Amino acid sequence: MAEEIDIKKLEAEFCQIYLDNIHREGSRELLEYLKKTDFFTSPASTKFHSNFEGGLVFHSINVYKRFRQLLDDEYGERRSEVISDESMAIMSLLHDICKVNCYKVDYRNVKVDGEWTKQPYFAYSDDLPYGHGEKSVYMISGFMRLSREEAMGINWHMGGYDKRVIGGDMSIATAFYAYPTAVVLHIADVMATYLDEETIK
Repeated sequence: MAEEIDIKKLEAEFCQIYLDNIHREGSRELLEYLKKTDFFTSPASTKFHSNFEGGLVFHSINVYKRFRQLLDDEYGERRSEVISDESMAIMSLLHDICKVNCYKVDYRNVKVDGEWTKQPYFAYSDDLPYGHGEKSVYMISGFMRLSREEAMGINWHMGGYDKRVIGGDMSIATAFYAYPTAVVLHIADVMATYLDEETIK
């Protein structure tokens, strides 16, 4: 998969979806900010899904496509009454911007055919340890205003994998009951991660 990734093509696709759907005040500035970061070249993880260059934008587009399809399947012709195209794009395309500038190439010794060689890998280092979903909400809010629904969906998109939930915080259940699109975003994230993407060992 990593060999097939065309980062420039993915960036163009992301920007097209973004500009076609997101017109809120501050949205252009947010997109320009993302272009100045490693968003379009970063992996989505160090050792899990899409852990290769361009993996983050690849994952973001996959989540958008899954989210849109799931919402259409669930609500049919009522979908646009339940959630706007703009909210749908914001929640899915931007759910993981908390990962920008966090992955750095480092090297480790690996034994290959009995010989130790230095091999590159992605190391994770977060200079803004604000959490995960909540960090994405914080970063987006520095550029444009989110609706309550958008903020809840992005904040809780990790579902049961969220460290707050693992630690015993069950307020996610209240959020999911109140905002069904947040549930759908979480499912879209899981489907994109496990069904549409792969891990480079």
